[in-house]
Amino acid sequence: MTLEYIHLEHDGKILLVDRDGNGPVIPEKGRVEWIGEGSPIRLPTVEEVSNMDIDWKERRSNIIRFGEDDYKVTYGTPQIPWPENWAWKDSLVSDSAVDPVARESVYRTLHRVVSKVIVTNSNHEILMAKVSRGFFTGCWTLPGGFVDYAEHPRDAAEREAMEELGISIDIPDPKGESGEQKPGESGNVVQSAIFNEEGINWVSFTYKCEDDLGGQEIIPKDDEIDEARWFSRKDALEVAVSMLDIEAIKKLV
Repeated sequence: MTLEYIHLEHDGKILLVDRDGNGPVIPEKGRVEWIGEGSPIRLPTVEEVSNMDIDWKERRSNIIRFGEDDYKVTYGTPQIPWPENWAWKDSLVSDSAVDPVARESVYRTLHRVVSKVIVTNSNHEILMAKVSRGFFTGCWTLPGGFVDYAEHPRDAAEREAMEELGISIDIPDPKGESGEQKPGESGNVVQSAIFNEEGINWVSFTYKCEDDLGGQEIIPKDDEIDEARWFSRKDALEVAVSMLDIEAIKKLV
């Protein structure tokens, strides 16, 4: 049997209820021990939300799996003024009395931010890498990866190019968005996508950098990149597997 819950969120506030479906309930931030059976704080059901006379609009549904148990969580936007007496979503993560489904549901709403770079040479070719681990093992992708904490996506793309391929590049930043102005034609695409029923949300920054690399040797990272190669735009679009990469190439090259 799949249990179903409703995740209602409004400007950082989330609706939580007690075991009996009464709410709103406020978590205790930092509560590391909970003595008792089950979790006293959880997400509401459809019926419980209806009993509170809250109108809401559905956005999407995710499936959360814990072992052999499936939980369907439907995400919605409540049609009410800002609910001051609801819980801050950040406060429930550290309260052990909150049901794991609710905590996992909030975790799913956090964006996974990745940053990539389209390096083109004077022959209008695109540098791509065949990855040896991760989501696209054995496939060709643009150089890039996860943005580190407190790191600008532009800086992340430059760092990933160095880490994955051993090349030093300077992505143009004429406005100094990442802190230091770098001359050149600025080009970037920001995309957002959810690819499966688990509901992980990806935000991708892709930048363009025209660079013949000045004689630098491309050195693929041993445990991550099998090889790197220059492709024509046509061939790059044929070998690319990530829709984020494909759309970025179409828009920037």
